[in-house]
Amino acid sequence: MSEGARDLDTVVAASSADKTDAAPDVVERSLPELPRSPVDLTPLPVPGPDGEFDLDAPELLLNRELTWLNFNFRVLHEAVDPRTPLLERVKFLSIVCSNLDEFFMKRIGGLKQQVGARVQELTVDGRTPREQIEESYAIVRELDGRARETFVELQRSLAAEGIVLTTFEQVSREAQQQLREHYIDNIYPLVTPQSTDPAHPFPFVSNLSLNLLVTLRHPGEPTLVLARVKVPMGAGIPRLLQIPGENTFVTLESVMANTLDRLFPGMEVVNCELFRVTRNANTERDEEDADDLMAMIESELRDRRFAPIVRLQVGKGMSQYHRAMLAAELGLDEEEDVFDVDGFLGMADLMELYRVEAPHLKDPPHHPPDHPLLTTDRSIFHVMRSAGSLLLHHPYQSYVSSVEQFLKEASVDPKVRAIKMTLYRTSEDSMVVGHLMEAARNGKQVAVVLELKARFDEEANMRWANRLGSAGIHVTYGVVGLKTHCKVILVVRQDYDGLRRYSHIGTGNYHAGTARGYSDLGLLTCDEGIGSDLTELFNYLTTGYKPKRNYQKLIVSPKGMKRTIIKKIEREVELHREGAGGLIRLKLNGLEDAEVTRALYAAAREGVKIDLIVRDTCRLRPGIPGLSENVTVCSVVGRFLEHSRIYYFRNGGEDEYFFGSADCMTRNLESRVEALVPVEAAELKDELRRVFDALLADRRGGWDMRADGSYVLRSSVDEEVASSQDAMIEWGEALYKEATRLKRRRAKGLVEDDLASGGVGPGGPPTRAG
Repeated sequence: MSEGARDLDTVVAASSADKTDAAPDVVERSLPELPRSPVDLTPLPVPGPDGEFDLDAPELLLNRELTWLNFNFRVLHEAVDPRTPLLERVKFLSIVCSNLDEFFMKRIGGLKQQVGARVQELTVDGRTPREQIEESYAIVRELDGRARETFVELQRSLAAEGIVLTTFEQVSREAQQQLREHYIDNIYPLVTPQSTDPAHPFPFVSNLSLNLLVTLRHPGEPTLVLARVKVPMGAGIPRLLQIPGENTFVTLESVMANTLDRLFPGMEVVNCELFRVTRNANTERDEEDADDLMAMIESELRDRRFAPIVRLQVGKGMSQYHRAMLAAELGLDEEEDVFDVDGFLGMADLMELYRVEAPHLKDPPHHPPDHPLLTTDRSIFHVMRSAGSLLLHHPYQSYVSSVEQFLKEASVDPKVRAIKMTLYRTSEDSMVVGHLMEAARNGKQVAVVLELKARFDEEANMRWANRLGSAGIHVTYGVVGLKTHCKVILVVRQDYDGLRRYSHIGTGNYHAGTARGYSDLGLLTCDEGIGSDLTELFNYLTTGYKPKRNYQKLIVSPKGMKRTIIKKIEREVELHREGAGGLIRLKLNGLEDAEVTRALYAAAREGVKIDLIVRDTCRLRPGIPGLSENVTVCSVVGRFLEHSRIYYFRNGGEDEYFFGSADCMTRNLESRVEALVPVEAAELKDELRRVFDALLADRRGGWDMRADGSYVLRSSVDEEVASSQDAMIEWGEALYKEATRLKRRRAKGLVEDDLASGGVGPGGPPTRAG
């Protein structure tokens, strides 16, 4: 065992030292002292007269929307926890508020569409669309209230560190003058006031925009008039304006509110109130009817811009008349859809504060080391051929020197004949597109399956499609009616012994930014079976033809993945009955599919041990006596977003591991093209086992789920304990140090051998390296 592996085992053992058979009792006794997320009010399931549970009973399945909102309480705790560095706390608060914005755009928007279409069909958990909206709103209001309390506390703590977030009225006259001049010179020309009167209908209000509702009066006239002024954020204009030479930030809207004399000269400003809107983002059309997919996506984006508004947020103090008027103009229910905000509207913009230069208020910088087998000058193809397969752990190992290096070498290697790749999301700073274009310029066949319908990235992906196409790359958009969500690369190379296929399969997007902040896995391999399967997969993606395709190793959706997962769960039951000791471990972002959830319940009822690490949505209730008492569900929240998906089945001692980008969610299993790849080498299986062990033992960011749907943090805020992510950072660094130490030792040995044999350089006898 390597030094790095021992280090990870040591951290895991230390963090789980108090986890004995009696641990559940200890946890229960300490519950009042531990942070806890809200309880789901759905009644707990009870067995029937025969003592058995009906696996089709709706109360067995927690609601998707409510469990996702519960996840945000866990994220919000990171903004509350004093163990989290201060600016990282600000970041987590911003993330929660950004998540809520998306929740309204995607989930509430979709539910409102169902209500409008008079859909009465119950969900698998027994709720109508209207009931889901009502229950979600109750939780949203509680979550928003906690977020605002957190904001007040963070604002106070930031001020103690010399970082002040305030309004125009609260700064000195000198600072006011500086802000006013900056605004007039750099922002004011972009501002367009719009009146509302019989001659000017209520103006269009864009999604997530912050707006001033200004009440005005002409001098000497009693009649009041209204104007709407959009706060022009974005395109280089920050929401928070910094006073020169200070870490004092003033909100742009307060500067504008105090400079209205420039917009409305000679008029009396009676009042200025704030509001913000959120629009529905569910505007997808039927691809089957589209003659031109690119044109259809462009049309969808136009629809989204003008989509119905689903939420109105108004600043505290807005008059009841204006509140009602806005609700009516925007087509909203004033009682249900209007949210009164005491304080800062649009707290997602607080991410701007995170950019303050204050290293002592952030997590220590993390620079991912190279994978230990990639600390060499050898071609990455030679390394892969020697090793067979390399398991990559991002961000604990470098994405740049592994995945990007793989593409970089493929683009210039004269032996490479073809590159095929799927792209779901990528970033402007990613080198991926550049390498693909370089490969095309070098005469290689390059094919890219680009997913145009990646939510909120449609415009960026259309730009990438045009750039790639103009470089001579064959760009297709996948299979009609399905999203291409798998993350795969296939490189075909002319090796000395014939054509060989080199592959990468990952759990995360080919995105340089998320590779630094998301916890993901990747496999670099020249396994012939996997390469053959990827050839079949790309033939399917680029043609859409659906004849039976025989995959040797990959598990592919939408045709076979759900069926295969359920069969493996059922096999675990059979082997358990035979005395093999059934064990299933799943690490997922979401467990939402009802059929998979019921299969897990059935396995648990038979005694199979099940460990679930589910980041956010989880329908399954653990700890129900007679049904799921041998199921554990934990959620890990930390510095990095847990994003990898891993499937483990004990299989009677013949351990099976798979990973990929597919969650156990109906959309992944039935309406997306996904691929799970097996991990077969014993040493790589051991690495995945250590990942599971570290996460299951995490006492810093680990939350245990209860049968009532609540989650309990494993440690109190006054305990200093290491997280699984800290352990993984140490492990990655230890592996790198060991690899470089051995490399130096080998180099030193070669020099000593040369000297002993008289080899003194290029003119002497050949060295061992030569």
